[in-house]
Amino acid sequence: MNIPRSSFPRVVIVGGGFAGVAMAKELSGKEVQVVLIDKNNYHTFQPLLYQVSTGGLEPDSIAYPIRKILQDYPNFYFRMAELQQVLTESNELVTNLGMLAYDHLVIAVGSETNFFGNDEIEQNGMAMKSIPQSLNLRSMILENFEQALLTDDLHERDALMNFVIVGGGPTGVELAGALAEIKKGILPKDYPDLDTRRAQINLIQSGDRILKEMSEKASKKAEDFLEGLGVQIWKETRVTGYDGKKVTTKTDLKFDAATLIWAAGVKGVSVKGLDFENIVRPGNRLKVNEFNQVEGYTNVYAIGDIACMENDDTPRGHPMMAQPAIQQGRHLGENIVRALDKKPFKPFEYKDKGSMATIGRNKAVVDLKNYRFQGVFAWFVWMFVHLFFLIGFRNRIVVFVNWVYNYVRFDREARLIIRPYQRDYSQFKDSDTA
Repeated sequence: MNIPRSSFPRVVIVGGGFAGVAMAKELSGKEVQVVLIDKNNYHTFQPLLYQVSTGGLEPDSIAYPIRKILQDYPNFYFRMAELQQVLTESNELVTNLGMLAYDHLVIAVGSETNFFGNDEIEQNGMAMKSIPQSLNLRSMILENFEQALLTDDLHERDALMNFVIVGGGPTGVELAGALAEIKKGILPKDYPDLDTRRAQINLIQSGDRILKEMSEKASKKAEDFLEGLGVQIWKETRVTGYDGKKVTTKTDLKFDAATLIWAAGVKGVSVKGLDFENIVRPGNRLKVNEFNQVEGYTNVYAIGDIACMENDDTPRGHPMMAQPAIQQGRHLGENIVRALDKKPFKPFEYKDKGSMATIGRNKAVVDLKNYRFQGVFAWFVWMFVHLFFLIGFRNRIVVFVNWVYNYVRFDREARLIIRPYQRDYSQFKDSDTA
């Protein structure tokens, strides 16, 4: 991989997400050689992927080059590579670019969409966990309406304008709200010769309430906001299949829909070479101790979504969100420096800064440690927090300007089919009525 030898210990970080970037920054200027590898050359601000999918932002607004993030840090190297296997006995990695030795290995590969073994849904549904997936979804949404203009079959047209979102967490709720606002404010202007009032947004949640990780008040308020926007919410309903045109559930409820968006869960990305039989936890996460060391290893660590640190406060591990990942990355960086100074590790303590979700224009819910609020003020807090954590001054300015423009004009300029998403629309012509 053409990385020079160094007298400093080599810390290899696999993954350029929130956790990996936070740790790399923490190690800047320290007496270590940092090598970060990722299959992409950019960091993605995943909380705003849904805005790329719905035309609110362009992808370069929420992506930032990894090399630029860390370009001024000494002893830092980046390689665009994909991890294939960990060889713990020889302290080496196998990648698609070749072998890479390490002194300390930090696994920060993040998470991927969890379809819970349902191959049919995985094949025909749409995920939204990366920028390419978000662009595919954006193209497909717009192509569905273009296709709806071309058919005289009312049932086919309704199926093309029917959106089913599976999963009532923050991603599903925010996406449902964004689609509802598009239906209300943009589609009538873009498609005046199409009865867009027939478009449906269905949010399906297997549990008894949406946003189950937040307070009941926030959950109820979010539900009220969504229903006010025209979203149909189906609780205690589990989706069992989707063949590309019909959504089936455990009940008699069915939907004829051209689009199923799966936001029902995530799981850790698999890492070959580790003793998974003994350390894997639910959600395909790696069991770590209070120092983020993978169980059974002294120089292999896991941080972020892939790490499962079980204790009395977090029996299932920390939430698979940005804040735990950032805090773990920074803390492990501090511990590596402590180890270089022959000092003992300090245990990780998560500082819960709260949860939030936006439902649309002037509508959001925020749960902080001592305060809970909803509505317009919560919406401004949500915007400020997301702008603050975006990487890069340009990205913050671009996102802020886009939000101001969208707010004033009630518009989403990025509704462009840049890369068409190929699918067979003929399957809807012979759909039976649901």
